[in-house]
Amino acid sequence: MRTTTLDNGVTVLTDDMPHLESASLGVWVKAGSRSERKDEHGISHLLEHMAFKGTNSRNALQIAEAIENVGGDLNAATSIEHTGYFARVLKEDVALAADILADILQNSMFDAGELDRERNVIIQEIGAARDNPDDHVFDLFQSAAFPDQPIGRTILGTADSVRAMGAPAIRDYMDRNYVGDRMVVAAAGNVNHDQLVDIANDRFHTLKANGAPAPERARYVGGEERLVSDHEQAHIVLGFEGRAYNSDGFYAAQVLASILGGGMSSRLFQEVREKRGLCYSVYAFHWAFEDSGVFGIAAATGEDEVTELVPVVLDELRRATETITEDEVIRVRNQIRAGLLMSLESPSARAGQLARQQILWGRTIPLQETVDRINRITAERVKHVASQIFATNEVSLAGIGPVAKLPDYISIGERLKH
Repeated sequence: MRTTTLDNGVTVLTDDMPHLESASLGVWVKAGSRSERKDEHGISHLLEHMAFKGTNSRNALQIAEAIENVGGDLNAATSIEHTGYFARVLKEDVALAADILADILQNSMFDAGELDRERNVIIQEIGAARDNPDDHVFDLFQSAAFPDQPIGRTILGTADSVRAMGAPAIRDYMDRNYVGDRMVVAAAGNVNHDQLVDIANDRFHTLKANGAPAPERARYVGGEERLVSDHEQAHIVLGFEGRAYNSDGFYAAQVLASILGGGMSSRLFQEVREKRGLCYSVYAFHWAFEDSGVFGIAAATGEDEVTELVPVVLDELRRATETITEDEVIRVRNQIRAGLLMSLESPSARAGQLARQQILWGRTIPLQETVDRINRITAERVKHVASQIFATNEVSLAGIGPVAKLPDYISIGERLKH
């Protein structure tokens, strides 16, 4: 792996895999939905859509044809903390892909007609997400955990917020956030580092080095969001403050999530579904952010099973603070290590991993360093982190469907504590 930082702060990372005939490359920006002002709700995602709709030298069709004519593909994704624009092409077309990515990120026109059409597409996307309780319950959960903060708002925005934003607002957002010290150009596959540095220097040298201050710090609060509806299943997410990426407890929290609800052999799956038949779906998750995180349990169950499900889940959480075994930790450590190594077989995954590491930690992390950190996790450490996470009254709770019988978040916190 090689790293070069340009004069304006843009970081260029490459992971050369010379045995391949292709390369995956992208531009990742340390700006996502938590970078938005209140009146910009959804603008990160709107910008991601509009970036492909035409520049001052290519219209939307020409952008698509330029990459598809050489057998490549373009895509993008918006998250809470960063946005990525990426391409996969044959090794001889890396320069073309880099040129297209640089073009759409600096020269997009944001044509009024295209903007109107794309707003409508996103409004339909918002409606589809709200109609899907599996998705919508997590939006409610994030809002309950981080109320009245950018990190607690949806990535998509609302229909009203999307309608209200025009080209000037998008340009202002880009001017503040799409700057050199928040931008990473990363590539993996059959790619020449020096060539990519030259391209980046040529195409990104006019970017200013820095922009607006960092987003406000996340303040985990906890609370409840409940939407009673006539869905067949009650969709429930119960959670707590997790651990940030840079915290000492990050990897232990990841292991804890896998032990509790990371597969068919996990504690929750075995106790809640296999033994008691209380639900079809139950799992645990840990989402880490730069300065906070959330640890949660998600389940879908019938209306009559809600009142029995919650106490069983809480009992399993309490047990985790005392009964995690070394065998369980070793099993999960092996799963995490295998998943990490398998992901490195994909150039796209490797490029994305490089970029995210640079954005989150300010450096790329050698594989052995990550493996060593995972291997140092013990059952005692996992139990300690579990005790810290679950020993709180600051519960976050979200429910959609027939959830009138779902206990409130205060009583859940009290029951867990005692």
